[in-house]
Amino acid sequence: MTEEGYEVSSAGEGKTALRKATEDLPDLMLLDLRLPDCSDLSLLAEIRRRTPATAVVMMTAHGTREDAANAKALGAFEMLEKPFDMQRIEPIVAAACRAQTGPT
Repeated sequence: MTEEGYEVSSAGEGKTALRKATEDLPDLMLLDLRLPDCSDLSLLAEIRRRTPATAVVMMTAHGTREDAANAKALGAFEMLEKPFDMQRIEPIVAAACRAQTGPT
């Protein structure tokens, strides 16, 4: 993503991701459904509650259709199933950012 001109930051656990979301106010987060300290959609719900302007793209290797539907209901732009082609990420990120900010 840095090669595409995006500034990238990472977090290995939900607690850090939530802190970064609220302190850094990123335009977009790529969020894994299962992190060491969180393995459900509660982190997504909290991020959307605290930083509604941040677009969120979920990803998982262990999700269900119900997880994807619930993630979208909570405001996720999309749920990507792992493994996925890295070529798909940039267009999805761009579309999620456009959708979150609205037409310019």
